[in-house]
Amino acid sequence: MKVRLPEEPDTLPTVGVQPPVRPRGAAPWVWLLRFLAVVGPGLIVTFADTEAGSITTAAVSGAQYGMKLILLQLLLIVPLYVIQEMTVRLGIYTGKGHAQLIRERYGIGWAWVSLGTMLLTNLAALVTEFAGIAGAALIFGINPQPLVIAAAIALLLIVASGKYKRAEYAALALCSVELLFIPAAIAAHPNLGAILHQGILGSQPLGNQSYLLLVASNIGAVIMPWMIFYQQSATVEKKLRERDLPFARLDTAIGSVATQIIMIAIIVMTAATLYVHRIAVIDAAHAALALIPLAGRFAGVAFGVALIGASMLGALVVSLATSWAFGEAFGWPCSLEMPVLGAKRFYGLYALGIVGTAALVLIPGLPLIQLTVYVEAFNGFVLPIVLGFLLVLINDPKVLPRARNTWLGNTITIAISLTVVVLGFWMLVATIRAPAGG
Repeated sequence: MKVRLPEEPDTLPTVGVQPPVRPRGAAPWVWLLRFLAVVGPGLIVTFADTEAGSITTAAVSGAQYGMKLILLQLLLIVPLYVIQEMTVRLGIYTGKGHAQLIRERYGIGWAWVSLGTMLLTNLAALVTEFAGIAGAALIFGINPQPLVIAAAIALLLIVASGKYKRAEYAALALCSVELLFIPAAIAAHPNLGAILHQGILGSQPLGNQSYLLLVASNIGAVIMPWMIFYQQSATVEKKLRERDLPFARLDTAIGSVATQIIMIAIIVMTAATLYVHRIAVIDAAHAALALIPLAGRFAGVAFGVALIGASMLGALVVSLATSWAFGEAFGWPCSLEMPVLGAKRFYGLYALGIVGTAALVLIPGLPLIQLTVYVEAFNGFVLPIVLGFLLVLINDPKVLPRARNTWLGNTITIAISLTVVVLGFWMLVATIRAPAGG
């Protein structure tokens, strides 16, 4: 049975989820099958958003300031969805990845600006992912080295199959592992009243420098530069078309809400235990170890398993975003549908990122803990550069003759950019001055 959806209007809204309209007379299962055929890029990129660095940032937030940063996580749902929805439209209407559009429209110089910004943050992010895996080994009392090596091998095998669908299924399986953070938070027996009165309605210590650093880190942990590259490339790789747009938007919206629920669960978990007992957190793994005597073995183990899944998903998505971006910008064969020997530079760059950063993490004495929080804050600092390219492309009539941004979508994106510029510069100055000051 052939199903047709209503035609899309010339100008499409960017804010708010427009639910897909079920064709008249079509059975509900037809609607569901269409959604299941499209789902993937939005869920994967937003779940990958809750990776090792984000988990550490959320755990530190809850341990230091209790429920205070829950409100920020809720507020970030809207800009996260708005920004990622733009990448979906660009991918669907142009059939090209983000880096390819920049190269074709504005030249190789601007492409290098975009790629350089992304590469720097991506390499730092990959280090935090494998640091998260190494840290998770402590929870289970095992040697980190075999776990890191096993994770790296698994990540190499996931993309070596020559099928996008197989990689997507593996990524979705890792997404499901992250959901363990929610029962782990419940096991901590949080006070629901405290969540409401302290986390949502309570006052915010905006005059506190440490608190503002965590605000910057949380913004950087929720909206990351590599997400823009990944989702647009994955949308093209999945061959989504205009009729798929409502389902792709729903995919992104569900992921945007789910990833923030997970971040809130981590804050609630550590606030209800570590903050109450004034236990400091240095990284996600130590947070899980500290949770065990306070919330029980289940909470700690669930946290550890979810940390491994989140770190592997983050490493997969960040590495693919890098390989896709460079392949698109320089015209390399760059598709997960191609065999390894048919796209050697694409797969080679992916493998180099995985193997190189996994090996780096295993070097004794590397200051991984401090790096993690600073990486998230630095993401916020460079994010306006990436958002600037996104805004220019989405409003360029030569790139997108129709379905360009509305004023509201532009306003939200510009507001986020200005916010992170201010916080980013402030964080950079505070970081540089910190050693001299203390």
